[in-house]
Amino acid sequence: MMGSEARTTGFAIKHKPASNILLTNKPHNHASNLPFKSLSNKASMKNISKILLLVAAIGTFSIANAARDNIQIVGSSTVYPFATVVAETFGKTTDFKTPVIESTGSGGGMKLFCAGVGPEHPDITNASRRIKSSEFEKCQANGVSDIIEVKVGYDGIVFGNFNQSEQLRVTRKDLFLALAKQVPNPDGSETLVPNPHETWKDVNPDLPAIKIEVLGPPPTSGTRDAFAELALEGGCKAFDWVKAMRKSDKNAYKAACHTVREDGAYIETGENDNLIVQKLRENPKAFGVFGFSFLDQNSDVIQGSLIDGVAPEFENIADGSYPVSRPLYFYAKKAHIGVIPGIQEFLDAFTSEAAWGSEGYLTDKGLIPMPEHERSRFGNDASSLIPMTM
Repeated sequence: MMGSEARTTGFAIKHKPASNILLTNKPHNHASNLPFKSLSNKASMKNISKILLLVAAIGTFSIANAARDNIQIVGSSTVYPFATVVAETFGKTTDFKTPVIESTGSGGGMKLFCAGVGPEHPDITNASRRIKSSEFEKCQANGVSDIIEVKVGYDGIVFGNFNQSEQLRVTRKDLFLALAKQVPNPDGSETLVPNPHETWKDVNPDLPAIKIEVLGPPPTSGTRDAFAELALEGGCKAFDWVKAMRKSDKNAYKAACHTVREDGAYIETGENDNLIVQKLRENPKAFGVFGFSFLDQNSDVIQGSLIDGVAPEFENIADGSYPVSRPLYFYAKKAHIGVIPGIQEFLDAFTSEAAWGSEGYLTDKGLIPMPEHERSRFGNDASSLIPMTM
């Protein structure tokens, strides 16, 4: 828990000095305009000092009373169901209020989280990828200097469809050729052209002749980032000359391997993975990109495709054989701990064996638990409030 000095520093920096209340932008004779002109200069200064002290005291009191009495969490739609279960359990089993959680996507959550310190800013952000160096720097620039990083487990990214439709067997190369904005020229030349593929059969003769229609998250989503890095880039590397671009022109390589087509084949559905599940039920020929937990909770409606011959199953994600898997995180502001009630206790609850352990209640929701040594490390960081480094 932070001391009173840390609490004042964490929140008071957002407020202007109290003396500014008596100033204007126009040059003028201060003595003639202040409400103390009938007093002697000495008496005036004495009274001004008293009022400034009173204003400062009122400001400090306001700051203390402005602090929220509930935890506010933003971020990843993938981590959202796990954080929600912990929050509900926390609210029922402690004297603290149930934390308020908003699904904004990993990128959107980082933007809100890094905007500053104070009760008007969120305390925690969830992320389905690690914080980027640019986001970390933005946090530092805005006074969010001590950040507690907690990896909570692993998740697989599923490429799936309605479970009454044919189960697809694809490679990462197939996914790249189907969804990248530009692909290697079909004539064999080492050039990139706008993606001409309209059906899955155009991509690979062994795949069905149905229209390429994929529902997925927007660019602000950590799931989208991870899918681009693990699936699309993984398939992009199948072309040696494109892979070589990584050394010669890193920006061109990333643009080629990560940029998703915008001609209607890929349809952004916002940060609501449940909406993807609903639309797959309505359109049996469409496919979707979503986290494993949504497959696990909706297996009566949807199924996962095999990628590079491996099914998106709990054991395959846990042992690393499923090629499209990633770690999940949350980040907490150390400056808010001891100011907003219950943050330390919430961190302890999330990192307890009862929650994230190998037989914890989060595994019932589809979280792939970390090995014991990782749980021990990140659990210690959370309980000891050890700030992260990049």
